[in-house]
Amino acid sequence: MKFLGKFFLSLLLLILLALVVLYVLLQTQWGAGWFSRWVSDKTAWHLSLSKIEHDFTSPSHIILDDFSFGHDGQPAVLVAKRVDLGLALVQFSDPLHFNSIEVRDGEINLANQAPDTTLPMQANRLQLNNVRIENPHSTMPMTAQRVNGGLLPWKPLPNDVLGSDAQFQISAGTLTLDGVPANNVLLQGSIKQRRLVLSNIGADLARGSMTGNAERDAQGNWKIDQLRLNDIRLQTHQSLSDFLNPLRDVPSVSINRLDMTDARLQGPDWAVTDLDLTLKNVTWRGDDWQSEGGSISMNAGNFINGGFELNDPIVNADLSAQGIALTQFSSRWVNGVIRASGSWTRSDKRLTLDELAIAGLEYTLPQNWRERWQETLPSWLDSVLVTRATANRNLIIDINPTFPFQMTSLDGSADNLLLARQHQWGIWSGKASFNAAEATFNRTDLRHPSIALNANDQQIQVTELSAFNGSGLLEGTATVGQDVQRPLTLNLKGQAVPANVLGNWGWPTQLSGNSNLQLQLKGSLNASAPLRQSVDGTLSVTTDAQAVQQTMRGGQVQ
Repeated sequence: MKFLGKFFLSLLLLILLALVVLYVLLQTQWGAGWFSRWVSDKTAWHLSLSKIEHDFTSPSHIILDDFSFGHDGQPAVLVAKRVDLGLALVQFSDPLHFNSIEVRDGEINLANQAPDTTLPMQANRLQLNNVRIENPHSTMPMTAQRVNGGLLPWKPLPNDVLGSDAQFQISAGTLTLDGVPANNVLLQGSIKQRRLVLSNIGADLARGSMTGNAERDAQGNWKIDQLRLNDIRLQTHQSLSDFLNPLRDVPSVSINRLDMTDARLQGPDWAVTDLDLTLKNVTWRGDDWQSEGGSISMNAGNFINGGFELNDPIVNADLSAQGIALTQFSSRWVNGVIRASGSWTRSDKRLTLDELAIAGLEYTLPQNWRERWQETLPSWLDSVLVTRATANRNLIIDINPTFPFQMTSLDGSADNLLLARQHQWGIWSGKASFNAAEATFNRTDLRHPSIALNANDQQIQVTELSAFNGSGLLEGTATVGQDVQRPLTLNLKGQAVPANVLGNWGWPTQLSGNSNLQLQLKGSLNASAPLRQSVDGTLSVTTDAQAVQQTMRGGQVQ
C-alpha cells in the first residue's frame, strides 16, 4: 500500500511539474509561437501571437500580445496590440465561449471575413478600446476609428458580426458612413432578433451636430422616431439623385419627426443654403411615399439644381393618404416672385393650383423648351390644373436663332386652365388672356400685343389676337385642333401696317410702305414634322400704289 501511495504521489507531482513547465513555457516567446502554429495547423484559421501573459492577481484573465487572427490564406480579420480573455466556467463545455474579450489598440477588418462564415469565439461581454473598424462591402460602407465601447453578450452570426441579441454602447472618434464623415460619434442601443434599436445617436457631422433615435427591423425597414440636424455644412461629389439614393436602397424609411436648421448642402450641380426643414409622419418606399397626418415645412436661402435656381423658397404642406395639400409656396425666381397654393391627389395623380401668381420675372427660355414641352411627364404627375392664375410685369425671352422672341411687361390671367393631361403638356381646357407692353418676334417689333383664348377637348380657339406695328394694327383669330396632327387655321388682317410685316415670319413680299393686308392660312403643328412644310394659305396686300395677292403651298410662295 505504501508503494502505491508513493507511486500516485510521484505521478501527481510529475503532472504538477509538467503543468508548471507548460505554464511557464506558454508565457515565453517560444510557447506563444508553438501555440499559434498549433491553432493554425489544426483549424481553418491562422493565429499569430508574440506573447501569452497570466498574472495570479487576476487569475481568470489571459493576455495575448500582438494578436492577429483570420482565415487561412487571407489577411487578418482582427489585429490587436493586446487582447484580454476573461475565463468562465462555461468554457468547460464550450472552450471558445469567454466571460469577456477586450480588444485594445487594434483593427477589425470585416472585408477579410469570408462570406457566410462567423468568428469562432463568443463572449458575455466584448470590450473595444481604441479600435479601428472597416466594413467596406456592406450596404452602407463604414470606416470607424478610435472606437471604444462594449457589447453584451457577443454572439456573432454569419454575415452579422454583432449577433442577434445584444446591448451596446459605442463611441468613435471618427466614423465615415457611405462616404459621409462624422466625428465624436456616440451610439447606444440594442439588437433583438436582428432588430436594431438605436436609443441614442449623437455625432458632430459636417461641422454641425446630429442627435436622435431610430430603429431598423429584420427586413431592413428603418423607423426614425426623432432626428435633429443643426448647422450642417455638407459637400458631396454625388448628384442630387445619387445623394438621395439611400432612401431608395432600403425597403422603407419612416420618419416620425425630422428637424434640420441652418443647413448648407452642396453637390456638383446642386446646392441648398440656409435650409430650415421640419418633416413629420412620412414613409418612403422606393420612389413612393405614404403619410397619415404628416406635414412638411421648409424655407431656404437658395435652392439650385442645374440651371434652375430658387431664392428664398418657402414651402408649407400637409401630407395625407389622399395626397398633398400645398398651403403655401412662394419664392423669388429670376428676379421675380412666384406664389402658389393647391393640392396633389394620389388617386388621379393631379396637381391642382388654386392660386398661381407670377410677377416681375426676367426669364430666358432654355434652348430646348419646345422639346421639354413635348416630353412625357413622370408617372406621379398625370395632369396639371390651374384654377386661377395671374401674371404681372414679366419679361420673357427666347434666344433660339431660328425664331427668337421677347415680350416685355407681360401681364395675363387664366381660369380653369388644364395644362397637362395623360402625362402630356398642352392647353387642354380653360381660358386665358395675355398682353404685353412691347414684343419682338424674329426681329419684328410689336406694341401692345394681346391674345385671348379658350380651350376644350376638340380645339384651342384664339378669339383675340392683336398688336400694333408701325402706325397700324394687326388683328386676327385662330384655332388649333387637339388631335395628334394639331391642325391650325389663322385669319389675320392688318390696317395701315408695313407691307413687309410678314417677311420675318416666313412670308416675304417685295412691297414697301403702309398697307392693308388679309392672310388666311392652314397648317399643322404636329410635333413630329416641321410647320412650314404643312402651310397652305393666301395673302392679299394693298398699298397706295398697288395690290398683290399671293398663294403659299407646302410653305413655298407660288
